[in-house]
Amino acid sequence: MPRVGRKEQILAAATALFARKGYHATTVRDIAEEAGMLSGSLYAHIDTKQDLLVAVVERAAEAFTEAVVPIARSGLPPGEKIRAAMRAHVRVVAESREAATVFMHEWRALDEERRQAALALRDRYEALWDGMIREGIASGEFRPVDPKFARLLLLSAANWIYQWYNPDGPLGPDEVADRFTDLILNGLRPEPRAEGSEPGPQAPAQREVAHGVPDLRGEAGRVPRPDRAGGEDRGDGLDAR
Repeated sequence: MPRVGRKEQILAAATALFARKGYHATTVRDIAEEAGMLSGSLYAHIDTKQDLLVAVVERAAEAFTEAVVPIARSGLPPGEKIRAAMRAHVRVVAESREAATVFMHEWRALDEERRQAALALRDRYEALWDGMIREGIASGEFRPVDPKFARLLLLSAANWIYQWYNPDGPLGPDEVADRFTDLILNGLRPEPRAEGSEPGPQAPAQREVAHGVPDLRGEAGRVPRPDRAGGEDRGDGLDAR
């Protein structure tokens, strides 16, 4: 088998095992057996087990980003951007469930340098969503909500489907994404008011956002920080600062 093909086979085996058993419970021997080779032969293609985790995490992060970048840069109205981006995000999770599971749970096992590199990929992805939400606020299509919390809601909903989505069920990935999007966009859009009437008073949170608020860093719905003492592994993935 060509070297590149063998490396891909090893990576697929590692992804399946990390998703099923967890990174720390998976041995190099396990990976070799899953890939149909001897443990010693594995080291002709990789240096360490950590290298395989890095590859899985980076590929997953890049898959999300590459799916959403063209949408964020398109000329679609903000609401349609959000709908298309939700579809793209859900498709990545649904079509790469093992990789998504590893990315959501096992990235905390990365060493410090590689963990920071993974966080930079996450930040780049989050910025795409923040930009689309801010566009909607600026255009008046969305209410003046805090973009960070709107992103939290969007991606927290989408990230969890790896836990329950059934590809043989009645809904495809796009239909699942559309149902989430419909619910969330209804909360983002301004309430219609009678012609000539004045806008009603804003809720305190809306007033704060409209006039600028400090950077509030939420924890739910994001990849849990590996250095958070006693933090529960929520499995919420990419989101959010």
